[in-house]
Amino acid sequence: MLKKTLAALAIGSALLSANVMAADYVVDKTGQHAFVDFKISHLGYSYITGTFKDIDGKFSFDAAKPEDSKIEFNVNTASVFTNNAERDKHISSKDFLKAADFPKATFKSTSVKTTGKNADGKVTADVTGDLTIAGVTKPVVVKATFLGEGKDPWGGYRAGFEGTTSIKRTDFGKMMDLGPQSDAVDLYVTFEGVQAK
Repeated sequence: MLKKTLAALAIGSALLSANVMAADYVVDKTGQHAFVDFKISHLGYSYITGTFKDIDGKFSFDAAKPEDSKIEFNVNTASVFTNNAERDKHISSKDFLKAADFPKATFKSTSVKTTGKNADGKVTADVTGDLTIAGVTKPVVVKATFLGEGKDPWGGYRAGFEGTTSIKRTDFGKMMDLGPQSDAVDLYVTFEGVQAK
């Protein structure tokens, strides 16, 4: 009887510890430690690169159980920045992102599968999720890397990640045709989250 009781206590303690380790985070938008950058071919002659200035999100993460992680990310599509005001206005227009009708692009994870470690010993994972742009939702896989976690100088606790994926513009509704060489868009995301208190 005593052995059964001790075993039950041990199991309960392990479960409790696991629950304590899991944490919810808010993407650090105010500290400008979150970026969504893109790269697209311009007619096959050069590349246009840009970023979005207004993003937010949240995620749950436990380094001991990365497969249980969840993430939600939101991008204000009108906040696109390519260092050219007229081009930014055009990208936001009905020819491309249709920001007036669809002010947010979103990503919501559906599964996380660890894939090993990179050359620096950082844990890597395939994060599958639903990406919605201009009202069209498609599944994508983000190649993600867990960069680290720990206390910050302001009394908070942070965790950071980066990830890459490629999408096709033609998968997300009708957009201005720039030729097949300009269909693929490479995306790079990196962010820190501050643990919710």
